[in-house]
Amino acid sequence: MKKALRASQWSRRNFIHLGAGIVGTGSLTAWFGTSALAQSIRPSRPQSSDLLTSDPGTPHSTLTPDQSLEKLLEGNRRFVTNRRTNGHQDAARIAEVASEQAPFAAILGCADSRVVPEIVFDQGIGDLFVVRVAGNLAITENTASEEFAVGVLGVPLIMVMGHERCGAVQAALNLGELPGVIESLVYALRPAVEASAGQPGDPLTNAIKENVRMQVKRLQISSVLSAPLAAGRLKIVGAYYDLDTGEVSLI
Repeated sequence: MKKALRASQWSRRNFIHLGAGIVGTGSLTAWFGTSALAQSIRPSRPQSSDLLTSDPGTPHSTLTPDQSLEKLLEGNRRFVTNRRTNGHQDAARIAEVASEQAPFAAILGCADSRVVPEIVFDQGIGDLFVVRVAGNLAITENTASEEFAVGVLGVPLIMVMGHERCGAVQAALNLGELPGVIESLVYALRPAVEASAGQPGDPLTNAIKENVRMQVKRLQISSVLSAPLAAGRLKIVGAYYDLDTGEVSLI
């Protein structure tokens, strides 16, 4: 009887503990670094490629991956030097892209209110396909969004952008008890903390940059993204945003 009670208590504790990571399924998937969980809960029905373009990854933009990257970085240079053009931010642009979008780059960034890609890169409505989540994690749903950007919209560049003093990564470093399902973020970010442990320099900065590298690698193994990557039609890069200067540097 006591054994059964202990087993029941253990199961309940672990169910609650795991529940925080399972919310959205993506965080737990990111923690394990595989799509095993997502595969196990996916409805059993024939896959359809109707949503994707006939040649997935073919850019709708006329820019190459390198040109798209340079356009982003040039926009950031304008932002840092107070030379923003604020283009594509008027009623005419709203009308232009109302029926169809063709962004030239996709951003997987942090939800931090101080890091707004359209401002940081001096871009406007319809220029960037932006996915934001605390810790800029390539969890299942975010990876799916980037697959949409490439497979449907033909975006030639994905940038994973972390930033200085990221609170989500700091929480993963601290390992304190967190309320609600915030703990799921910690599970997803812990591999970067562990991989960067012992590196010279600031532990937080090291973990932030290591996390960016890990999310880039997760995107690179996507079945939708790997083909255009191999063909040179897509580039996936990591970047780091400096909160103090506004400068974006590649990792």
